[in-house]
Amino acid sequence: MYSGLAILVLSFIMACQSGKVAYTSGESDIFNSKGNDTVAIANDSLEYEIIIIEPGFDAWLHSVARPEGYYSQQFLENRNQIYVISWNQRVTQPFRYDPDLYTLQIDYDPQTDYGYEVNYKLYNYFIYFQRKYNQRLAGFIPRI
Repeated sequence: MYSGLAILVLSFIMACQSGKVAYTSGESDIFNSKGNDTVAIANDSLEYEIIIIEPGFDAWLHSVARPEGYYSQQFLENRNQIYVISWNQRVTQPFRYDPDLYTLQIDYDPQTDYGYEVNYKLYNYFIYFQRKYNQRLAGFIPRI
């Protein structure tokens, strides 16, 4: 009886540890950078623009994130839609989620084709954000 309980507890402990994100060697330095870093995500033909002011994101995008073309546009759109819903829910719950992290809602229409670059950068911002601030949007573990 006790051995079954021990295995159950051990399995629970291992499951909890597997949810932790292992950072790459360069990520810690990037996450701790303090300089200004602005990335504009735009699609001129749709007159759509997101400006991300997040120290280290541009460096992370170019040194850690998967390269453009790694993911399909459909994958990026699907994940972005899920992440945006979770993000926007957190913006509306400032007593439950840190309002300094979740400040503004994101207007993302799944029926609009924003193009690959917008979806790629937005998706990678969500991954960067989750890894840097130890957040989990929509239950996905943010892997690279």
